[in-house]
Amino acid sequence: MDDAAKKTALRMIPYGLYVLTAREADGTVHAATINWVTQTSFSPPLVAMGIKADSGVYAALKATKKAVLNILGKGQQGAAFAFFKPATLEDGKLSGEPVHDGENGVPVIASAPAAVECSLIEIVERGDHHVAILEVTDATLSAPIEGRPDAAVLEMKDLGEKVFYGG
Repeated sequence: MDDAAKKTALRMIPYGLYVLTAREADGTVHAATINWVTQTSFSPPLVAMGIKADSGVYAALKATKKAVLNILGKGQQGAAFAFFKPATLEDGKLSGEPVHDGENGVPVIASAPAAVECSLIEIVERGDHHVAILEVTDATLSAPIEGRPDAAVLEMKDLGEKVFYGG
């Protein structure tokens, strides 16, 4: 296999940017920027996502079976970068972003245009990122979305010419 061709081809897959939040049973909050997300079913509403297998957010999701997918919007590059490293919760802010608990008890990032609360259905444990299938249990918008909803999503390409994932 031509490694350069593989890397370039896989980098051509468009990625939205999201922050997945989860809370351990003891209350510890974890969060991570993720980008491998897709809806897989309308009824019931299911989403699938790739989550780094050795991350705190993965361990919390696996243990409690609850998470929130915070959908980042255009202009939220700072939030995307903030959750590339371990999250800290201080004074109602998660890594500097104001949060409030969703119906499932997991933090929702207040500035995210949309948040999807989820319940874990299944995990496929392969590779360095495991694939989690989650059922959507609630969804909220922080404000009305104008135009196409998919056009409002922060994308990997919005982070700059030198930021890639995949390959």
